[in-house]
Amino acid sequence: MKQFDTPALHPADPTANATDLLVDRVTATPDAPLFSIPNGDAWDDITCAEFYRQVIALSKGLVASGIEPGDKIGLMCKTRYEWTLIDFATWFAGAVLVPVYETSSPMQVQWNMSDSEAIAIILETPDMFARFDEVHPELPEIRKVWQLHLGDLDKLAAAGVDVPDEEIERRRKLANADDIGTLIYTSGSTGKPKGCVLTHGNFVELSRNSAEALSEVVEEGRASTLLFITTAHIFARFIAVLCVTGGVKVGHQADTKQLLPALASFKPTFLLAVPRVFEKVYNSAEQKAEAGGRGKIFRRAADVAVAHSKAVEAGSVPFGLRVQFAIFDRLVYSKLRAAMGGRVKFAVSGSAPLGSHLGHFFHSLGIKILEGYGLTETTAPATVNLPDKFKIGTVGPALPGVSVRLSDDGEIQVKGINVFKEYWKNPEATAAAFDDGWFLTGDLGSFDDDGFLAITGRKKEIIVTAGGKNVSPAALEDPVRSNPLVSQVIVVGDQKPFIAALVTLDTEMLPTWLANNGEDKNMTLAEASVNPAVNAEIQRAIDLANSHVSRAESIRKFVILATDLTEASGHLTPKLSIKRNVIMKDFADVVEGIYSGSPATQGISLAH
Repeated sequence: MKQFDTPALHPADPTANATDLLVDRVTATPDAPLFSIPNGDAWDDITCAEFYRQVIALSKGLVASGIEPGDKIGLMCKTRYEWTLIDFATWFAGAVLVPVYETSSPMQVQWNMSDSEAIAIILETPDMFARFDEVHPELPEIRKVWQLHLGDLDKLAAAGVDVPDEEIERRRKLANADDIGTLIYTSGSTGKPKGCVLTHGNFVELSRNSAEALSEVVEEGRASTLLFITTAHIFARFIAVLCVTGGVKVGHQADTKQLLPALASFKPTFLLAVPRVFEKVYNSAEQKAEAGGRGKIFRRAADVAVAHSKAVEAGSVPFGLRVQFAIFDRLVYSKLRAAMGGRVKFAVSGSAPLGSHLGHFFHSLGIKILEGYGLTETTAPATVNLPDKFKIGTVGPALPGVSVRLSDDGEIQVKGINVFKEYWKNPEATAAAFDDGWFLTGDLGSFDDDGFLAITGRKKEIIVTAGGKNVSPAALEDPVRSNPLVSQVIVVGDQKPFIAALVTLDTEMLPTWLANNGEDKNMTLAEASVNPAVNAEIQRAIDLANSHVSRAESIRKFVILATDLTEASGHLTPKLSIKRNVIMKDFADVVEGIYSGSPATQGISLAH
């Protein structure tokens, strides 16, 4: 069994809790900006001291409203400044936040609130209130309902003015490292969501160690980031807490359609994103170049960027490549850098594998995409590439204070400061998730000699064809999904004679691609799904993916669905991962149609 351990950089403090992270930050740099909130095209800074003042005022309001230490408070809110304000105010009041995804259905809201035993909820918009209100009669425990759009946070702060500072100081010190810090429900891609109990120690120790390990990224007083992925997910939530720990200035923009203008005005030094965002930046730039008759130039520039990054990694860049790179840097790369605000040096990527092509492309733009790996159960990161320990195509080494090992069948197992305490009220699931203190992730991976981890698939998703071939869907799906036309791809073929795929089209990119390829840009999804040019492009994407695997593992047939798979349709999780079991159930007839009438020998390769 291969195992790699990274010793902690920061001594553990069993008495600390998450409130100490803010107290320490205010003590160190009271007048430094910690947040910026949008004001038209400008941004207004909020200092550490001002944020602390607002946290205390809101926590007093919670106390005045009857919130007791240990009480659970639901929060359904998009990514915005108030999210982290509520997070810390809840901790200072001694209570526990239970995030709810802003896209959750009424039934999901009902489950999370009833299972967690929440007694209050904070909602951002009238729409979110309507979804909650639908199931409120089934939630008799919820006594308080606050709504951001009605100004309830200001009303709470006003109601708490008579609560003494001493009471907040008493409450904030109640929790120690082993106590529950938050209750986060898994996305439910493999069944009913389970509540993950993350402790104060998980946040404190991981934040302090990560701040040191990533000091070049979260450089105090100089670093800034624009958060746009949902803070209800542990990935952005942890980064938000890490930014408080490290003194990073944070802005928010939940509307991804407004992301480019926000990046241009905020000018962050690092970004946090899922691979789909990097794919969209690249694909949009390519299609824009294509529309302006510069598609060939862009693709040549991309090839040079990837070759240049690989040469830098190898330690020697040939003179001719240096010259080409310098030319394209002026013509292409500089414009992409400017579109992202001009100051981005790093990007932290997680939740799905990033293709090495994109990793090398952005690397040559001067942006190191620090790919990492983790789950809700590991408080987000277990491994991450660091500025000085960086290998494209891997998710990096174990973070300080974390140990990672691989079982005999390649399953990734994690132990350390980041691993959750238990599943809420579910001792059977907790017992099944651990082996002698090691958390069993269900993901498959491999190590190189330096302890850099690569993700190879999910244990439960391995497809075994009728011919006995084991196939990891991710190895095929990730390359296909990088095509600008593709939104989602689902590889199928368990106990079938060959591998096939369901494909959906990217509705944002489709009109541009159609116009660039001489087709009617106004055609419907149903028309596009049977369009010969569209099918030929999808075939090209599949051929490219097939070139990386054996014949027995290759996709032999595909069907383009005349619909998109979305979170709203129930087919994607909030972090845009596919719910494979739901898709297989809903599109069972399509899958069967692929195989009906197929000869028994189809897909069985004689060469392997």
